[in-house]
Amino acid sequence: MSNESIDTIIRSGAPTLAGIKTANLFGYPCSGPEEAARDVREINRLLAKKGICAIILCYQEGRALLYLFRPRKLAEDLKKAEVRALLNREGYPVCSVGRCVNILREKMKSQDIFPHEIGLFLGYPPEDVRGFIENKARNYKFSGYWKVYGNPEKARKAFDSYKSCTLRCVQLHKNGTSLPELAVSC
Repeated sequence: MSNESIDTIIRSGAPTLAGIKTANLFGYPCSGPEEAARDVREINRLLAKKGICAIILCYQEGRALLYLFRPRKLAEDLKKAEVRALLNREGYPVCSVGRCVNILREKMKSQDIFPHEIGLFLGYPPEDVRGFIENKARNYKFSGYWKVYGNPEKARKAFDSYKSCTLRCVQLHKNGTSLPELAVSC
């Protein structure tokens, strides 16, 4: 795995690495699906002990869409009644993290549009995901890492936390902290 690849993971996945967010989703530059798969195996080898998993949701020329997540945190999110209701409505049998992630991956590969329920897999507040779907991405109160329909103040605090976490992780990495050392066990 190249230094550029590690920089991308840290820059794009710091809140998940730090344990303050369920997951991050980001474009991962690679020369092809084989390189992406090899890098994901390496990421999982380095981070599995910290409770972090990476999978490729889909691949487009020169870029994999990487889902970096904490399965335990996702399982907690999936227990919330509003999350379960929204995912059931979108065709997910909310019985296991693995089945839900596999359905999400299949939707990503088979649909031309981005499945809007993906916010639930990223730890976004369910009221914001529901608001996004019902309002067709319009009429939001505030926008940052996602479009906010519920509590703008709580979202601003989360956004600030994610930004400062990312800056801190990038600086620590520049100073020699390795990817596995940045990942917090949760």
